[in-house]
Amino acid sequence: MSLEEKAKATAKNIEGKAQEALGNVTGDPQDKAEGKAKQAESEVRHAVEDVKDNVRKKLD
Repeated sequence: MSLEEKAKATAKNIEGKAQEALGNVTGDPQDKAEGKAKQAESEVRHAVEDVKDNVRKKLD
């Protein structure tokens, strides 16, 4: 996984957790949902990068 892409995915996860927490504090269901969506996007990004890494290893 490229370091840059890993950092972006991790930042998106942190952003999502913060937004979800804000939604919990304020009681805003939209913030909670958007925060969870960002966390899910982060998981997908990590999975894609893991697949890329595995392909690169097999090609080497």
